[in-house]
Amino acid sequence: MQDRPFGNLDFRVSALGFGAMRFPQKDGQIDEGEATRMLHYAIEHGVNYVDTAYTYHDGQSEVFLGQALKGGYREKVKVATKLPSWLVQTPADFDRYLNEQLQRLDLDSVDFYLLHSLNKKSWRKLYDLDVLEWAEQAIASGRFRYLGFSFHDDYESFQEIVDAYDWSMCQIQYNYMDVKNQAGMKGLKYAAAKGLAVVVMEPLLGGKLVAPPPSVQAIWDDSAEKRTAVDWALAWLWNQPEVSTVLSGMSNMAQVEENIALAASSRVGMLAPEEFTRYERVRDAYRELTAINCTNCRYCMPCPQNVDIPANFANYNDSLIYDKLEAARGQYDWWRYAHEVQKSSDHDIRAARCIQCGECEAKCPQQIPIRKWMPVIDGVLGEGKPFVKEV
Repeated sequence: MQDRPFGNLDFRVSALGFGAMRFPQKDGQIDEGEATRMLHYAIEHGVNYVDTAYTYHDGQSEVFLGQALKGGYREKVKVATKLPSWLVQTPADFDRYLNEQLQRLDLDSVDFYLLHSLNKKSWRKLYDLDVLEWAEQAIASGRFRYLGFSFHDDYESFQEIVDAYDWSMCQIQYNYMDVKNQAGMKGLKYAAAKGLAVVVMEPLLGGKLVAPPPSVQAIWDDSAEKRTAVDWALAWLWNQPEVSTVLSGMSNMAQVEENIALAASSRVGMLAPEEFTRYERVRDAYRELTAINCTNCRYCMPCPQNVDIPANFANYNDSLIYDKLEAARGQYDWWRYAHEVQKSSDHDIRAARCIQCGECEAKCPQQIPIRKWMPVIDGVLGEGKPFVKEV
């Protein structure tokens, strides 16, 4: 297993990290026997970073790891878990959740404690509750060693959070299709330049990059360097020196074995210069599959009803590009949940909020018929109607 520097910290981590959110299941519960076999195999083959969270597997991921890491395995890995930021209401919740998590994990201390899934709103809520002062006290008491955060928002919010504290690490969604999405490549380089370790999640975009459509597969196949789609995706990440480790939420032993074999041959600079053009061709091929020609220029924004028009277009397009309609419907409902239940979003940004005012269309340089698309998107993603490719 290849290892890599971890920011400014004085140890190295494996190129591949084990994400503990997609273990195999049996009767709705973690299949502990098979999951333990997978985890132990990974550790025995050099994986030394394990990532979990309060909510993974409905709270059972931490409990499972607490048992699976016994017998000497805990000493071989760095363990990261996360504060459920959206559940925090008062400063007392910081201790309450951390203590519960340590009890679940059957540990006195974890290596990394992350503020989970930060965006602009949740960050400011935690900041106002003095989470940083609390974290310093928790580190001093030995309950965790290093503070970090995971992130889902735009680059400007990411930079604000990075600049607010001397973080040890951050965790971002990043892959060859998300170069300009969320923190993106710009965020990766910004955090690394400030000494943060950068842990990558969603390297395969939630599995969307595993089985490419024929137009994309033809581009991969045209290379003299023969790789699987998974190999191409992971190689793009490991090629970059700013990437500290790449998390994979593996759900069967075949995935564990494949990813470990790929990580063993990984290195910074592993791609030939001409291959970067190939990734651009792949991005273009995916984009050609879109139904809505939105460039995310955001000239249409802000919407008086707080609909995030480009986000709705992107989610709808993704359902077609990656043949993942149910995933897009899940994302659409998540926006509702984040606003109505979790309270982590100030607004319901779904297309359902459109009142057909037309203010956006007057500003769209692509002349997209936004008012026609909004009810279509809501119908397909919100009401389960058949997919529509044009209006």
